[in-house]
Amino acid sequence: MSAVPQRPTAAPRLTDTARREAGEAFHASGERYDAIRPAYPAGVVDFLVPAGARTAVDLGAGTGLFTALLDARGLEVTAVDPSAAMLEVLRGALPRVRTVQARGEQTGLPDGCADVVTAAQSWHWMDPEDGAAEAARLLGGGAGPGVLGIVSNQLDTSVPWVHRLSRIMHAGDVHPPRQPPVVGERFTAPEGRWWHWAQAITPEGLHELMATRSYHLRATDAVRERMRANLDWYLLEHLGHAPGERLELPYVTSAWRCETRPLC
Repeated sequence: MSAVPQRPTAAPRLTDTARREAGEAFHASGERYDAIRPAYPAGVVDFLVPAGARTAVDLGAGTGLFTALLDARGLEVTAVDPSAAMLEVLRGALPRVRTVQARGEQTGLPDGCADVVTAAQSWHWMDPEDGAAEAARLLGGGAGPGVLGIVSNQLDTSVPWVHRLSRIMHAGDVHPPRQPPVVGERFTAPEGRWWHWAQAITPEGLHELMATRSYHLRATDAVRERMRANLDWYLLEHLGHAPGERLELPYVTSAWRCETRPLC
């Protein structure tokens, strides 16, 4: 195996234009995304949801992979996402959840409507300053501090074969999971926790997973074919796996809990 590139020490930075263009790629991939993307450890909700919470807003909810955990907790949940295709899948799976088609930085929801605001696998698609300001507005007015929870599921690139896999898939899962998010002065310093776990998947499933990544969605047919060929070579020839073989794909889930500061 050739040398694995060095893992970066800081989170990637996207311009607002690049963020929006990349995010647009997900608008037509709701069912495929929901079928193959991993869920989240249940302990994440235990960590993020404050005692006595009744209402939650899930920003960038997508197809509801994290929203489902909030709904199962018995919270009154509003799911916000700019993609109609994603929200259509969410509504089919979670009929009790209210949905709003909007950006996470500008939801149109009323002030102080949430006890907890979450952004699972979506904070990096938002402008952090505007996203934090909107979250603080949604959390304002409660009896106690509101909680902003920022969650990320990423391939565990500390495992060498997974790091190389992420490069082949153009997964983007190479930013350090212990790098705290930027949330501004309206929130306390983020408190983080991490979960290491594995998803059962086949080589065919990894192709489906790659097909949900923004790079693949935005690529030309020629680039997609090259990515498929590279992934087949890596899994079947280089690593020696067989078609249909069950693999254990390591993930690390990070969760950051931030409480609102009282207004002076």
